[in-house]
Amino acid sequence: MAEPSAATQSPSVSSSSSGAESSAPGGGSGSPGACPALGTKSCGSSCAVHDLIFWRDVKKTGFVFGTTLIMLLSLAAFSVISVVSYLILALLSVTISFRVYKSVIQAVQKSEEGHPFKAYLDVDITLSSEAFHNYVNAAMVHINRALKLIIRLFLVEDLVDSLKLAVFMWLMTYVGAVFNGITLLILAELLVFSVPIVYEKYKDPSKTPWNRKKKGRISTWKPEMQQLLKHHLIVITLLLVL
Repeated sequence: MAEPSAATQSPSVSSSSSGAESSAPGGGSGSPGACPALGTKSCGSSCAVHDLIFWRDVKKTGFVFGTTLIMLLSLAAFSVISVVSYLILALLSVTISFRVYKSVIQAVQKSEEGHPFKAYLDVDITLSSEAFHNYVNAAMVHINRALKLIIRLFLVEDLVDSLKLAVFMWLMTYVGAVFNGITLLILAELLVFSVPIVYEKYKDPSKTPWNRKKKGRISTWKPEMQQLLKHHLIVITLLLVL
């Protein structure tokens, strides 16, 4: 007599357990897709950029920062053709040397390991037509928006906005007399990879050296923080100018 009752209760139990299982992955603040920097939003490209500039992974950020800085410094010293040629030669030197080394090792040891880059050669990197159209459509949205903005500014739809653009371009002539485009990119990269981590380190008044002993003196944090960032910007600018 107990078996029918258990059978009648099993659907409700299974449905409740399945509902609990289905709600578990999506519920809670500790879901795998949650981004610490974006709260409840999914951890996408914005979260990856946030982790990169805040040095969450020192090796990854150091690699990106070092390679991009070397690239910009090379472009500042040499032409684009020379930089691209040297980079391709360096990459080919590494891959060809490794290929010859593995071939010699296989010939000496009489092994049949095959091509050392076979795993990478078998990777499908073809771009589907759907993905290509998605990228094109996303780019066209920004291009059309930029074209509308350019027409609106240059044909003086709003006089104030056009005057703002004229004043900004006039100020940029003085900036261009001191810096070139590559120098500005180097300055921007140094600021992007240094200012956020400095701000995060000293934004809490209780963790700063000048407020560690005397908590509650929040009024002394802002001037000190502004002075620190100002000195940081001045030092980077002087290094680039000199």
